[in-house]
Amino acid sequence: MNILVTGGAGFIGSHTVERLLASGGHQVTILDSFNDYYNPAIKRANVAALAGRAEVIEGELTDTALVGKSFEEGRFDAVIHLAARAGVRPSIAQPELYIDTNIKGTFNLLEAARRTGCGHFVFASSSSVYGVNKKVPFSEEDPILQTISPYAMTKMAGEQMCSNYSHLYGIRTISLRFFTVYGPRQRPDLAISKFTRLIEDGLPIDKYGDGTTARDYTFISDIVDGIIGALNHRSGPICDIFNLGGSQTVTLNDLIATIESAVGRKAQINQLPDQPGDVPLTSADVSKASRQLNFKPTTTIAQGVPKYVEWFRDMRSRGLTVC
Repeated sequence: MNILVTGGAGFIGSHTVERLLASGGHQVTILDSFNDYYNPAIKRANVAALAGRAEVIEGELTDTALVGKSFEEGRFDAVIHLAARAGVRPSIAQPELYIDTNIKGTFNLLEAARRTGCGHFVFASSSSVYGVNKKVPFSEEDPILQTISPYAMTKMAGEQMCSNYSHLYGIRTISLRFFTVYGPRQRPDLAISKFTRLIEDGLPIDKYGDGTTARDYTFISDIVDGIIGALNHRSGPICDIFNLGGSQTVTLNDLIATIESAVGRKAQINQLPDQPGDVPLTSADVSKASRQLNFKPTTTIAQGVPKYVEWFRDMRSRGLTVC
């Protein structure tokens, strides 16, 4: 299969490209902006490890001409759309940037897919679309009446655009609601990354709230299993949505304790109030993905965090700043 992976130089994208190449039989093209949201050297190192095995196009999703040309020349059978401006708090500070990249960028990809006959589109959505959902665990059938951050709003808009293009043009679209993905190569702004770096260096960590907020942490290899399952999914509704979570909700207090154990050092805590836009709990019902995508997460937080710490220390030993 001839596949375009947007954001293929990043955290989830580079792992996905590796898996596609390892499985054989696929031609893979990466479209990535290599922006400076975090150290671009990390993304270039990810791509260097794929040298000669995947084509790399550098550019923005908002560049309509570039996206169109890429599709015309690539004639892709499928798109795995992972590129986005990510993060709840930055989206509150820069909502227009998120609207441009996440909404216009997704529109450009869907339009190019329509024009070139690309019939399968996998979209990376987010558990943040559930907002302050009082029903636990979160199910794909739950009504979503209110998002609470610009980031979440752009992801919901992406899901709705996918629905439009399925209904109007017959493109099979699958939206995957990721629940707090972590592991080697993850973004340095995420909690596990920040806490590991600061605890390792003996610096204080910012702890928002009383530590009872909880997240459904999902290890990267499990997420990639779900992405590949969605890529190969050809039955059922032409437009569908699946939760991809680790089915292991972990409180902030327990997460900090797990990182302390992996690093071998106690954290210094800078206690702060709750942050606007953050949801108190995420918890995934993955029964639908289990039935239809054969999605079965296996890596616990106690197993996954030490793997991240090992990668973090390796990157530092090679002189790459993970921040």
